[in-house]
Amino acid sequence: VRKLPKDEWPAIIDKYLVMVDLKDHRHKFPAQLSGGMRQRLQIARNLVTRPRLVLMDEPTSGLDVSVQAKLLDLIRLLVARMHLSALIVTHDLGVARLLAHRTLVMREGRIVEQGLTDRVLDDPQHAYTQLLVSSVVAP
Repeated sequence: VRKLPKDEWPAIIDKYLVMVDLKDHRHKFPAQLSGGMRQRLQIARNLVTRPRLVLMDEPTSGLDVSVQAKLLDLIRLLVARMHLSALIVTHDLGVARLLAHRTLVMREGRIVEQGLTDRVLDDPQHAYTQLLVSSVVAP
């Protein structure tokens, strides 16, 4: 944004706040926003640079389940709409299943299994991946 004339900044900021459903909160400080709103604000701040790749570390951590669902829907929409690649670090296999086409399972800093997410989670080959998958409580 800084490379653009200052008179264009408000329109660009509004565009990205609309994308993450925060247009009505433009003049608030982050401390005045809920956890989910702060996550969406951070997403907008990152997207304004028009990246091709975004890194998300535990994007739903600390959020209520209903807020998590809305945030995951938003992430999926933005990744598709903006043709983004996303690298998502998560311990939540549900998040991995919703957002990732491919999954890498790491243990002690080493990759123990990788592949298409559905295959890795539905038919895990490595003992550690099997343990992770079996520890998830089915809904």
